[in-house]
Amino acid sequence: MRFLDESLVALDVEVTSSYEAIKAAGALLVNERVVEETYVEAMLQSYQKNGPYFVLAPKVALPHARPEDGVKEASVSFIRLKNPVEFGSKLNDPVKFVFALGASSSDEHIQILQKLTLLLNDPTNLEQLELAISYQDIKKIIGGKQG
Repeated sequence: MRFLDESLVALDVEVTSSYEAIKAAGALLVNERVVEETYVEAMLQSYQKNGPYFVLAPKVALPHARPEDGVKEASVSFIRLKNPVEFGSKLNDPVKFVFALGASSSDEHIQILQKLTLLLNDPTNLEQLELAISYQDIKKIIGGKQG
C-alpha cells in the first residue's frame, strides 16, 4: 500500500482545469507504477460521465476509478493546487486539494479510505495542508494518521 509517499505528493501544482488537476494527481500514481495510464483515463471518463461526485468536502476532490481499470497497488497521491479550480460542485468548489485514489478491491482499499477519512475529517489538517511548504510538513500532518 502506498499512502502519500513523498514521490506521490506535489505542492502548488499549476493547472487551469479540473481535468488537468485529475491528470496531474494521476500522473504521480503512473510515475510510481502503481496504476496504468488507462486508470487516469478511466478517472477522467468517470468524472465526465458522473460529474463531481468525488468532491467530498470543501476544497477536496478524491478522483478514482474501478480497480479493473488498471490499479496495480492500492495507493493515494496528493496534489495541492497553486490556484483552486472549479469542478462543478455547488457545495464544495473551488477545489484546492486533489487526492487521487488507486482503488484496489482488497482490504488495503478499506484501510486507505479509513486513513483518508481520518485525515480529512479534521479541519486542522486541511489548514495545515494549505500551509505546508515541504513534504516534511505533509509527513507531520499524516504522521499521526497512520493506521
